[in-house]
Amino acid sequence: MTKAELVDKISRDSHITKKAAETALHSFVAGVRDSLKKGKKVTLVGFGTFGVARRAARNGRNPQTGEVIKIKAARVPRFKAGKALKDAVK
Repeated sequence: MTKAELVDKISRDSHITKKAAETALHSFVAGVRDSLKKGKKVTLVGFGTFGVARRAARNGRNPQTGEVIKIKAARVPRFKAGKALKDAVK
């Protein structure tokens, strides 16, 4: 499903304009992004939890040359599906 298809579905299901649905979707994404930037979790009961994890520094390889390179430690977004979502997908 693309973003446009999701906006269309939100619009139809909520009986609102596509512009309002797009604004709501942008607001949701911005809210999740801003919370994750602050290191906070976002939990939607039955859907899942968005969080931030720490990825340790490690060595990797340049696939073209085979040269060993150092990959820096990083904070990365994570999503853990909730039970209701897992059950719905089975």
